[in-house]
Amino acid sequence: MTRSTEQHPLKARRARFDFSDTPLHWIPGDAFSTHLVNGIHLLLPAGELWFCRVYNQALPLIRDERLREDVEGFIRQEAWHARAHIGAQAYLQRHDLQTEAFLARADRLFGEVLGDAPFGLKQMQRDPLKRYWLVLRVGLIAAIEHFTGMLGQWAMDNKTWDKADPVMADLFRWHLAEEVEHRCVAFDLFEHLCRTQLGFYVSRQVLMAAVFPLFIHFLLDGYRELAAQDRDDRASRRMARRSLLRLLVELERVGRRTENIPPLSFLLAGALRWISPRFHPMTEGDTQQALDYLARSPAARAATLQ
Repeated sequence: MTRSTEQHPLKARRARFDFSDTPLHWIPGDAFSTHLVNGIHLLLPAGELWFCRVYNQALPLIRDERLREDVEGFIRQEAWHARAHIGAQAYLQRHDLQTEAFLARADRLFGEVLGDAPFGLKQMQRDPLKRYWLVLRVGLIAAIEHFTGMLGQWAMDNKTWDKADPVMADLFRWHLAEEVEHRCVAFDLFEHLCRTQLGFYVSRQVLMAAVFPLFIHFLLDGYRELAAQDRDDRASRRMARRSLLRLLVELERVGRRTENIPPLSFLLAGALRWISPRFHPMTEGDTQQALDYLARSPAARAATLQ
């Protein structure tokens, strides 16, 4: 097994952010990218706290001490990410954006559909179904974390956010740098819990086939939720009513033109790399580049002084 953190411990950097001076359109002149990225604030807290619950249940099954330490570090980082994005939800509400409906959908997804007893099925809490359901959810997290690691490296390479609101840009860069740092943990844990390499390979392909369209769906659903309420930008309200296909075209167009967001083709290419039997997330990012950013991140640096 490739060691997930390149022999350094994962630690939670308890970054805090003050969005009192952050404008709604924090990426200047690009309402589409702003609303798309801001939609992540609505989905992530419920999702990341779900990650933590699943991984806490998986800890007793881990037989490798170093992997256990990595998973514990992953849990601490993800819990703090959730807290930071909950703070950003308050920023959205201060800009008169209603978030309750989307947050309720996110809670239902991670609490009812992907919870310990999905759709109230209590039999899923009986062995051996309990273990199978737990390992399946670990695999879902591995597929999701493939995209967060990819996006993390994209954020480390990105230059256009240098002109964006510094506080919001730092939140996402801090978060995504830690995604690069722990990008291998979910993959390694899923491999560790699978009984055979063939089962590991086949199941991760099936899970990616489900995760990729759902990832895109929720990304665009968050955009629609916020753009439809943008009282200052008529084009955003109009775009929020467009079809899924039109939004996918806009995602590709804006990503290529502005470089403020990764285009659809970037995400699709990453999903295709996952197919290779030789795939491992270690090749998807630069850990030292992420650590370099964390060393200069204003919020991360402030956290070390607390």
